Amino acid sequence: MSYEFLQQYWWFVISLLGGLLVFLLFVQGGQSMIFSLSKTDDERRLLVNVLGRKWEYTFTTLVTFGGAFFASFPLFYSTSFGGAYWAWIVVLLCFVIQAVSYEFQSKPGNLLGKKTWQTFLLINGIGGTFLLGVVVATLFTGSDFTVNKANLTNLSDMPIISTWNNAWHGLDALANPRNWLLGFAVLFLSRTLASLYFINRLEHKKLEARAKKFLWYNAIPFLVFFLAFVIWTLSAKGFAVDPSTGDVSLVAYKYFINLIEMPLVLLIFLTGVVGVLFGITMTVLKDGYKKGIWFTGAGTVLAVLALFLILGYNNTAFYPAVNHSQTVESLQSSLTIYNASSSYFTLKTMFYVSFFIPFVLAYIFYAWRSLEKKPSTVEDLDADGHAY
Repeated sequence: MSYEFLQQYWWFVISLLGGLLVFLLFVQGGQSMIFSLSKTDDERRLLVNVLGRKWEYTFTTLVTFGGAFFASFPLFYSTSFGGAYWAWIVVLLCFVIQAVSYEFQSKPGNLLGKKTWQTFLLINGIGGTFLLGVVVATLFTGSDFTVNKANLTNLSDMPIISTWNNAWHGLDALANPRNWLLGFAVLFLSRTLASLYFINRLEHKKLEARAKKFLWYNAIPFLVFFLAFVIWTLSAKGFAVDPSTGDVSLVAYKYFINLIEMPLVLLIFLTGVVGVLFGITMTVLKDGYKKGIWFTGAGTVLAVLALFLILGYNNTAFYPAVNHSQTVESLQSSLTIYNASSSYFTLKTMFYVSFFIPFVLAYIFYAWRSLEKKPSTVEDLDADGHAY
């Protein structure tokens, strides 16, 4: 195994985890609709418990995604989390309040009241998804940082490699409208997936009918924001890396070129888009159709996988360093899968450890099926001693 193969292998693993994470954000999407979709306390309780059976999958995948990034590309982790910490703190806080909200909303002696904790779920559903999309968009648009590995030899001071060049520390991502496009796209995609999930899991005619209407309300803005982001990105300049020198430069239509020069990735992306549209269209047009979540969910994983692959493959900087002037010097701090990765020994050791991933996925599939033996009803909650 060559060092280059291991670097590309781990970027693929991270890309796949990113796709799975975006699919599992249907939990957050559902939380953003618990007050608008439900009309009674029983309906809201049913929605919360249907989502509550899955929230740990999203949380665990987020942690795994971050852990894999840290282990395989530590320079990105230290640059982004160490520099853009305000953005990441807000994102992580949104997910922390989700965990405690599920566990405490029905506890005896709850002083805040159930509605307060459910409001925290709403905040996680809207803020968590939008901000996660904004942060991920910076992988395409870049951030204002400087990397100097020569600082490692500076023994007279702290050996700080990465430096953030403004006082906003990640919140500056909100100043770029293209980041907003992906943020809204992820938000409305999560709500679209949640609508499909409710249709699949609930045995409640009123909630199913409302979820079908909400599918329309969220799928259309998702498609608008997603297409706007994709078109803008494919037509914009990208950050190309010279394989012989490692120099970074701006190249017109770089991400579009990546799709064309990697036909397999293009096929994955188009298959994903078709899957997303098929699941939505069949659910809207065919009465009683409940399997849309699986087609749209699988399509989401494939489409996001392809977007991550055009970020890191084909000599592309996956975390560009930019400033207002976008000078040649500032671009050279950009991170690639080659200059930001762990050592050969670390990547090789993790490669063998990754053989356990299929077993983990098999367990997740088994646990998922065990919890989904039949559609959920309000009556089930009354008989469930572990209901939220």
